[in-house]
Amino acid sequence: MPRTVPTKLSTDHNKAGARSVLQIVPSLDAGGAERTTIDIARALREAGWTALVASEGGRLEGELAATGAELIRLPVASKNPRTVYANAARLADLIRTRNISLVHARSRGPAWSALMAARRTNIPFVTTYHGIYNAKGPLKRWYNSVMARGDAVIANSEWTANHIRKTYPSADKRLVVIPRGLDLDQFDPGNVAPERIARMRQSWGIGAGERVVLLPGRLARWKGQLVLLDALHRLRQHNLFPPGTRAVIAGDAQTRDSYRDEIRQAITSHGLDGMAVLSDHLTDMPAAYLAAHIVVSASTDPEAFGRVAPEAAAMGRPVIATDHGGARETVLAGTSGLLTPPGDAAALADALAGLLARTPERLAAMGQSGRAHVRDRFTVTRMCADTLGVYRRLIEERIHHGRA
Repeated sequence: MPRTVPTKLSTDHNKAGARSVLQIVPSLDAGGAERTTIDIARALREAGWTALVASEGGRLEGELAATGAELIRLPVASKNPRTVYANAARLADLIRTRNISLVHARSRGPAWSALMAARRTNIPFVTTYHGIYNAKGPLKRWYNSVMARGDAVIANSEWTANHIRKTYPSADKRLVVIPRGLDLDQFDPGNVAPERIARMRQSWGIGAGERVVLLPGRLARWKGQLVLLDALHRLRQHNLFPPGTRAVIAGDAQTRDSYRDEIRQAITSHGLDGMAVLSDHLTDMPAAYLAAHIVVSASTDPEAFGRVAPEAAAMGRPVIATDHGGARETVLAGTSGLLTPPGDAAALADALAGLLARTPERLAAMGQSGRAHVRDRFTVTRMCADTLGVYRRLIEERIHHGRA
């Protein structure tokens, strides 16, 4: 079973002074690994520790700087063996000169450099699986194995932990499950002004009184946008898509312009013009969830954690998600939302029809159950406390081992 760790944050120091933690992530653009890096950096600073992040940087650099953490700019996104070895030497020098207590890697390429540097300097090495890594051959499996070599291996869900156990059984005793955490101040319905919701609905072209089914997420085939459109087509054919209801697909194409065009063509070919809307990338997610009535996550491939379902639940919205991956932990099937088989448009259509037929009061009750579930298990406070608990344990163990 995974280790349990304390959940209380405190300011503490070792005898050599304030502890320092170096996190390593390829870039600082939007994503679960990047957001978690910033959350942990903030928690480290609040605990009186020094927080450093080695990365190539990106659009979240300002948010990192606001935590008081220091960015160490290195080409850690590179998979070139020469660069990996050179980064290992640079990191080892950094660990020595900055008296770093622990290094935490969040991606495979940087993890190899971090592992070598940590072993050279005799400090703890931690990894986090923010997703799973498929391996079609032994070489790729060996490359992926660096993420299972940490003194602590953090999995972002029980589903991820089970994948690690199956793939790398030797990591089981070092495995810790720490789910991704949400900031419940940011994702709080009471903290979103009505004007933000109105602007969001206006940007979608949604009229007053119209209900919204929202599928947010980058435009990628495995995110299931076409599955949702197929489900809506089935509802339209059977007159089960109520008048005054619109579906919004919102996300960044990220250079996938041909797929965006395919979504537009599917809207037209399914006779959904005026019923389904394709929108751009969302920057105000709390307002987007409140502008909707039902939120869908239709990923055809399992997501290790998946942020849409818990974020929507935190905003009090019922969720329909795919029955695999982390969604099985973040969605209480039948209570806070519904789960449907991956890629099954007919099942998704049935789930949508069922929720659309429910009264506003019943939908609100589902949303309240979802928010309570997130508050109990998936807060950023708990995630940070548990992660710092792992850091403390490993550092203390290394100190005591050095004294022995």
